Amino acid sequence: MTKFQHGLDFGDPHDGLTQDDIVEARTKNQISPPVTWIKGFLSPKQQQLLINEVNHYPLERVSIQVYGKQHLTPRTQAWFGDPGCDYHYSKLHITALAWPKVLSRLRAKLLNDHQIDTNSVLVNRYADGHDCMGWHSDDEPEIVSGSAIASVTLGACRDFVVRHKQTKTKVNFALASGDLLIMHPGMQQHWQHALPKRLKVVEPRINFTFRQIIPNYYR
Repeated sequence: MTKFQHGLDFGDPHDGLTQDDIVEARTKNQISPPVTWIKGFLSPKQQQLLINEVNHYPLERVSIQVYGKQHLTPRTQAWFGDPGCDYHYSKLHITALAWPKVLSRLRAKLLNDHQIDTNSVLVNRYADGHDCMGWHSDDEPEIVSGSAIASVTLGACRDFVVRHKQTKTKVNFALASGDLLIMHPGMQQHWQHALPKRLKVVEPRINFTFRQIIPNYYR
């Protein structure tokens, strides 16, 4: 089997991924989302280092406007990035916080291992299976055209569901702790994704969604 060498590891050494750990999405009717699922991207020790750091993040529920009404997000979140890489959605402006130490190492690992260059990340924490994310695409105008978006999962295994915008074809990914899902160019234009409620899940899930955005886009 082919070994995929890892660089800039933090925590304990990783033996590398085998081809069996790399999953390309496929559906019966050949309408497939442009994603790559990499199982076990982070080792258990690397995961724990991140979890320990996340416990000190200023995570909060924010109020967003949905169909003209204000609602608190069913999850807590924080936004980190380079200077000028602020986040806008649902009429909110969120100023980027400076990169924490371990999160910065994860950013470097994505670049070194998979050539995914990013300058910002949204951290979402789902307390249990009641917390969720509705259908949407990460297609904000400040995101660099043609760039990939990388999603790293920690904690509880949750279903990450994608849906084609025209055919409504759905594909489910049961993302486990340490997994990486790379959403390639074309994904946001043609597909939506969601994290539905799973009431039997009692443990928290943490997700890091790394993006490349245009600095100072709204200034």
